[in-house]
Amino acid sequence: MAVKEEKQTARVKEKIICYHCGDECRDEHVVFEGKDFCCMGCKTVYEILNENDLCTYYDLDKNPGISLKSKNFGDKYAFLANEEVAALVLDYRDEEKAVVNFYIPSIHCSSCIWLLENLYRMKPGISHSRVNFAKKEMHLVFDPRVISLQQLVELLTTLGYEPLISLEDHEKGKKEKINRSIYLKIGIAGFAFGNIMMLSFPEYFGFEGIQNTLLSRFISWLNVLLSLPVVFYCSNDYFKSAMAGFRQKYINIDVPISLGIIVLFLRSLYEIFITGGPGYLDSLSGLVFFLLVGKWFQNFTYQGLTFDRDYKSYFPLAVHRFELGQWKSVPVKDLEKNDLIQVRNMEIIPADSLLESPGANIDYSFVTGESDPQERKEGDYIYAGGRQVGESIRLRVQKNVSQSYLMQLWNNEAFSKEEELGFTRMVNGISKYFTLGVISFAFAGLIFWYRTDWGLALNVFTAVLIVACPCALALSTPFTLGSAMRIFGKKRFYLKNVNVLEKMLYVTHIVFDKTGTITGSKERDIDFHGLELGSSDLQKVKALVVNSTHPLSRKIASHIDEDVEQMSVKAFEEIAGQGLKGQIGGEEIRLGSRYFVLEEKENDSSRDTSSRIYLSRGGTYLGYFKVKNQYREGIKPMVEALGRKYKLSVLTGDNERERGNLEKIFPEGTGFLFHQSPQDKLEYIRELQESGENVLMVGDGLNDAGALKQSNIGITVTDDITNFTPASDGIMDARSLPALPGFLNFAHTSRRIIIAAFVISFLYNGIGLGFALAAMLTPLFAAILMPLSSISVVVFATTVTNYMAKIKKLI
Repeated sequence: MAVKEEKQTARVKEKIICYHCGDECRDEHVVFEGKDFCCMGCKTVYEILNENDLCTYYDLDKNPGISLKSKNFGDKYAFLANEEVAALVLDYRDEEKAVVNFYIPSIHCSSCIWLLENLYRMKPGISHSRVNFAKKEMHLVFDPRVISLQQLVELLTTLGYEPLISLEDHEKGKKEKINRSIYLKIGIAGFAFGNIMMLSFPEYFGFEGIQNTLLSRFISWLNVLLSLPVVFYCSNDYFKSAMAGFRQKYINIDVPISLGIIVLFLRSLYEIFITGGPGYLDSLSGLVFFLLVGKWFQNFTYQGLTFDRDYKSYFPLAVHRFELGQWKSVPVKDLEKNDLIQVRNMEIIPADSLLESPGANIDYSFVTGESDPQERKEGDYIYAGGRQVGESIRLRVQKNVSQSYLMQLWNNEAFSKEEELGFTRMVNGISKYFTLGVISFAFAGLIFWYRTDWGLALNVFTAVLIVACPCALALSTPFTLGSAMRIFGKKRFYLKNVNVLEKMLYVTHIVFDKTGTITGSKERDIDFHGLELGSSDLQKVKALVVNSTHPLSRKIASHIDEDVEQMSVKAFEEIAGQGLKGQIGGEEIRLGSRYFVLEEKENDSSRDTSSRIYLSRGGTYLGYFKVKNQYREGIKPMVEALGRKYKLSVLTGDNERERGNLEKIFPEGTGFLFHQSPQDKLEYIRELQESGENVLMVGDGLNDAGALKQSNIGITVTDDITNFTPASDGIMDARSLPALPGFLNFAHTSRRIIIAAFVISFLYNGIGLGFALAAMLTPLFAAILMPLSSISVVVFATTVTNYMAKIKKLI
């Protein structure tokens, strides 16, 4: 019998366990740095963690990783091999590249981020991956020739990060993702809290008959058993968050909470098993229960006050749809499957569609980062987010519009100008030392009250750790600015994010483009001077200009009544700051500046202040359209108000004929620059910034896209909101332009509201700490107060912001 046991023990000792995933190394055994791995995949993951100093990942649990050996998923993900299904899941696909966004619920720590963002090192074909930790979302770019969508999902599942794929959500629009585990945790903590309190009733009422008896010890042990899921399951989010903070070398607010839970638990175990006392497990379970209820209530309240992510309700990006025999501009949210839409030069494609025009050149730089246009032919599937480069095209909508996806494109990193701003720096600076200060106060209270009563000292220690919270401080800024951003949206001024509104506080110089910005685009004060144009010539001119979104092109298009449905434009090209050209009926039509059409310099000596758009057909000069500059209503009082606080400049590609009118509108000291090319505008903005100015650029987003991107804040002004410009930080309906001084002024009002919220937060934390240190606050009551403080500051910020907006007549 003894020999048999020795043989069994020997077999157990021979079993080799993978350091990463814990599986037995049967088929393959890889040794690296003295550690055993069951396959090269597990070794690769270990190397990635080791290179980035994230091997504390293995401290979470013994062998916490997931095995990377091939697994047989059967037909579980076979549906992703279907091209129609894959088209629903993918955001973009061509022969060499595919883009997809996954929701991955199991993302929980910094190690997850490193693993998922280094997938390209584990599997050929994956070129890029980016994780949004807050939303538990992952953005992937891969080569479908090397790895299929099905294989990609199987790889993620093998790693332990199974994407949540719901085709119903893709068809009806993504539903809000709810973490339902919090309900289970609240239920378990509440069950334990109630039962531990019930079992502790004899202790509460001082029944001496069962004290220090076997029944008393049994009840204490039963309480320990009930408390285990509370500590190791219900509280694990706080522990994970604290651990993640330590890995990133900072102490977050979950550290004192975790510390309080651990201290209460260990002290209770000492009381029960060493001294025979009852412990504090009722307080511990109640603490966790109320923390979780508060967390749920916080999330519920914030969802009710969420304002800055649902752009569908107030971001009316428009597109031309064919209905009742004519093209009509409609908000993209009104598009439905099978609608026929028209997309002009440099306009964005708002929804996945089929191309019905003979050909198209699509620039997918917003989606893939590559700016080279891709040629497409009739019948091809065109993904949302691309821009048409060239003549207008017609598309048949195949998928409902997701404006959240369009906003994701607007926030693409390629167009971001993110920087840490004043309030952000202040909150980060305070939070950096806040938690350390709280922990110091907690230990000071523990030491002070220890001489009087150990149980009281423990209560003080835990109450201090729980009651003080910088959450209200951190939330006051985004909720105040977010409320202001929503208010601006109702006034048809749409900002990219709340950081843009904070940047408005630091503006010192405002630069205006002229054409299409301070001048209107819908007036019809147009005359043609030159040879008499026949119906055929007018048709050709209109066929050319309808492909352009430039304000002067739109003026000419609205001025000409001829039908151009059958006119085909080939080799269309729009050159920023110069003009348009294209082949129509075998002849080249040119429309634009004098130099572009005639290769002659513009004459500035004329007193005529009109804009002139020259026309040629087949190299023959025909004449010019004379467009009288019509300034938008309310411009003069707007610039007078701005001139009292900011330096002003006006940039234009036109000649100096308009200087006199501009000087009548703009205050003395305004800088005027004429004959400005797109590059000239950009360089001027850069020179202002180098001289110390903080520049707000207001333009039409066409000839000044570079200047908009270069400026500290770039605002695009548009009449029909079809000109969606990622280079800009905001899009403003032209009717709201006169309200620009009010918008800038309200940004400063928002700052005062934030400061008031800071004061409230500091007062709350000061008073709360005072009561806790004075032993007048129990841990249970502190757990109730902590989330309520955050909610009160958020409600204050949101309510006061709306009230001040009403006073200032913004709503």
